[in-house]
Amino acid sequence: MKIAIPLADGKLSLHFGHCECFALVDVDPAAKKIVQRQDIDAPPHQPGLLPPWLAKQGATMIIAGGMGQRAQGMFNDHGIRVLVGAPAETPEDLVTSFLSGTLQTGVNVCDH
Repeated sequence: MKIAIPLADGKLSLHFGHCECFALVDVDPAAKKIVQRQDIDAPPHQPGLLPPWLAKQGATMIIAGGMGQRAQGMFNDHGIRVLVGAPAETPEDLVTSFLSGTLQTGVNVCDH
């Protein structure tokens, strides 16, 4: 499982489409542990570009602060599960909480 997390200043960016880079976190869901993390620069913002781009990077899930319904559908179409409403924390904290079942999500901060 590879989880993509949009970053700004080392923490989750609340608006994934305008992030600086993505943390790609490989996890072992059975062992509930992080295997490795790689940060890659985000491509220039272009509507519809991120779902196929992240799928090509091997992402199977994205943890986001906010994401519009259309974008969520596009990620799902590329086989990427979407989790929205996550807090602005570090990728390790978010993934560890997700794997342990304690990740608290709030409101989707994106309304388009």
